[in-house]
Amino acid sequence: MERDQLTPRRERPWMIGAVLAACFVPGLASATLGGTEQSVEVDRQHLGGAGSVSNEALYRVHALQLPSGTIVREFVAADGTVFAVAWRGPLMPDLRQTLGQYFAPYAAAAKARKAGRHRVEVSQSDLVVQSGGHMRAFAGRAYLPSAVPAGVALEALR
Repeated sequence: MERDQLTPRRERPWMIGAVLAACFVPGLASATLGGTEQSVEVDRQHLGGAGSVSNEALYRVHALQLPSGTIVREFVAADGTVFAVAWRGPLMPDLRQTLGQYFAPYAAAAKARKAGRHRVEVSQSDLVVQSGGHMRAFAGRAYLPSAVPAGVALEALR
């Protein structure tokens, strides 16, 4: 057999591994809205410590830099609940993972609304999602209005 005929077979395990890794990395990249602070810590460990925590007066902010360069900020209340997430960067985070149980209501509301070409806004009593941008410049946030600590300005959730 010629060498060129063998090369594809030797590369297959590597390619399969790369495809599987690419599929699972977004799922490891962000905590779930409404989840616990423990999920944020697990995500930070999976990213090799590419994160930071800052303490605000009424909440903590966990910032994670994804391999894509996108920064995901997770806002955690004093009771340990992720009450908001925000993102900014060249690629959208995996919103199914990021929004968790709130993804289905978001997707249904977004589909039902006539959104702008580059902007999606969903505003319900229990969920607000604002997302927009274009290739290499996406930004957005999602929060649970009832879980936002009293005294926290919504403008700070970015």
